[in-house]
Amino acid sequence: MPTHVTKPSEIERRHYVIDADGQILGRLATRVASLLRGKGKVYYSPHLDTGDFVIVLNAAKVKVTGKKIQTKTYFSHSGYPGGARYLSASKLMKTRPQEVVKRAIKGMLPKNKLGRKMLKKLRVYGGPEHPHQAQKPESIGL
Repeated sequence: MPTHVTKPSEIERRHYVIDADGQILGRLATRVASLLRGKGKVYYSPHLDTGDFVIVLNAAKVKVTGKKIQTKTYFSHSGYPGGARYLSASKLMKTRPQEVVKRAIKGMLPKNKLGRKMLKKLRVYGGPEHPHQAQKPESIGL
């Protein structure tokens, strides 16, 4: 009996809305990364993007446990000599809380073209509103 290989035309994508209010950042990120990869689907294949679209709301109200809010730093570089930038998690949560959630999820996806493709299906918003009503997203209570 031959092994079934999932074709891109067989993949069905859905839209999900997740409320991050009161959620722990790491646990939320693992669940969202699993949805983006499509690991809960019967026809999951690690070399294909079988995942769904995910909308995360209330990123500003996500919980960060322990002392990570003071000690965790995010690194970026402009590409120029001396262009290193370090931002603390507390400062980033005040200015761009959606970036904290997005980076946590990005770290749990594959580090290749496939992971970048999966990350494009993620939308993170700091507040409770989103402009994706036309897609009729399903609400998931994690």
